[in-house]
Amino acid sequence: MEFPRFTFNPKEGIDNPALVITDDPEPDYSLVPTLCHLKRLPGQNFGFHLQKDQSNPGFEVRDVETCSPAMRGGLKDGDRLLEVNEEYVDNMDFMRVVRKIQSCTLHVFLLVLRRSDYEQAVSAGMDMQALAKASKGDYWSRPRLCHISRNVSHGLGMSIFSLQGQKGCYFVSTVADGPAEEAGVRSGDRLIWINGVMVSCLTRSFLSRTVKKSRDSVTVLVIDSESERCYARRKIPILPILAECCRLPYATKTMHLLKGEDGYGFLLRQEKLAVTQCIVHVLREVDVGSPAEESGMEDGDLLLAVNGEPVESMEHDNVVKAIRKSGHKVTLTTIPLAGGQFYRELGIPPLLFHDRWTFQDDRWQTDPHIAENQRETPGLNGDGCPTYPRLYIQDEEALKTNQQL
Repeated sequence: MEFPRFTFNPKEGIDNPALVITDDPEPDYSLVPTLCHLKRLPGQNFGFHLQKDQSNPGFEVRDVETCSPAMRGGLKDGDRLLEVNEEYVDNMDFMRVVRKIQSCTLHVFLLVLRRSDYEQAVSAGMDMQALAKASKGDYWSRPRLCHISRNVSHGLGMSIFSLQGQKGCYFVSTVADGPAEEAGVRSGDRLIWINGVMVSCLTRSFLSRTVKKSRDSVTVLVIDSESERCYARRKIPILPILAECCRLPYATKTMHLLKGEDGYGFLLRQEKLAVTQCIVHVLREVDVGSPAEESGMEDGDLLLAVNGEPVESMEHDNVVKAIRKSGHKVTLTTIPLAGGQFYRELGIPPLLFHDRWTFQDDRWQTDPHIAENQRETPGLNGDGCPTYPRLYIQDEEALKTNQQL
């Protein structure tokens, strides 16, 4: 039996009709996400609503206000949110995304797909995360916020140098296996920021004095050269809100409390810090064996949030009311007193890197339908404490019952 002869012409392709070759579909790079940098002044809100889409996964931007930071930043009604501050959020819990935006100060970076592009991508079964990553470039990585502790052998384990003719441009050389490398700094990294100050405006001598004055530790923001070029190409300033955290010495803690027969078992006091004169809400007199102690509460911790709502800038009476209104259960977010001081000296809100919000847990679910809009001034209030934005949150059920948000 003779079989038909198979021939291949590279110009015409395969001439055997019985043979079909298929490849996995590749992302359609004609669908390019839009990066929106929202910048606001003290007293402003970002000026948009965020809505959870019940028919599709993901989050939709709605009601962008005229002349708002959102509109000036390029945000449009119907945009679908992919990333917040360079972190993919399309598959995250809704309230976690909201809190990530709330914890920002005067800047937030939102990567979005226009509505028509999003619908096209969904119908084509495209990988949204791959699409978002492709928009950054092949060698992109986030900047790193690193806390370096001195040791006796190597000190900080790094030296800072500049290139001739490049004013305000500093790089880092590290000692192998030294404190800087252990903290996440790599030799050749560009130094962006040290102890809360951008180094581009510092002279070499002033920078050296800053490092010497730092005593036991320094906190630096660094980035590799390839990634720096990616940020320059995308015209994005390199800021701490975009960073990956490396060995920061303090972290926030979230505690779930169920009220006992004698209450929660702690006292909330308003105190003024001796050094900064900042007014804070402090957890005191934690009762032995109480729900508070069992949840991990420690005397002297600073209260940052109640049921996910930032409270540092709230009046003390309103914080107490928020806890009482919560009923027989409450979720509290705290940080040690020294941790609050650490972030305050760096000019970073302590909630910025806290995104373990557990609002969708059955035991701790809060009302997802509505939250207040961003009316509070971010940054520092009159007492020197951080204030946090508020954001309109909507889902489809809320829109059916309440149009004015």
